[in-house]
Amino acid sequence: MLSFTVIKLMSELKKAILNQQKLLLDLQHILETELHLISSRDAESLINMLKTKEALLDSVQQQDTVIANLYTKASQEQKDDEEVVALFNQAKEIVSQCQFRTQINQTAVEQGQLRLEHLRNLLLESRAKESMTYDKTGRTQGGSSSGGISA
Repeated sequence: MLSFTVIKLMSELKKAILNQQKLLLDLQHILETELHLISSRDAESLINMLKTKEALLDSVQQQDTVIANLYTKASQEQKDDEEVVALFNQAKEIVSQCQFRTQINQTAVEQGQLRLEHLRNLLLESRAKESMTYDKTGRTQGGSSSGGISA
């Protein structure tokens, strides 16, 4: 009976790690989609996808807890099992890829924000030039949005 419990625990641990790998692959796919949506500036789709991403990250965290509990119950021999070690290594590789994709997405967002700030500055400069006037001595005065009120 003890060996059945050991085999069952080992099977549950492997199944839990495989399930985590599937969740991580889904996350990797979402991160790829996220980059596309960031690039295309599709805000509505991006917000909807972020909700899906948040739910998926919650599932990954819950699965981590399941794996941790099973791993704690496992013997050292089970923890050192080649298949278990290989499954963990594969999961860690997927996590690394997800972290890399997250950094890429973060950079894309930052660059997008810089482009928007640059565009905003160009618009402000353009408005200032359009509202430029001359004083009675013939010197140019930049227009201000204060409506002519001065201190």
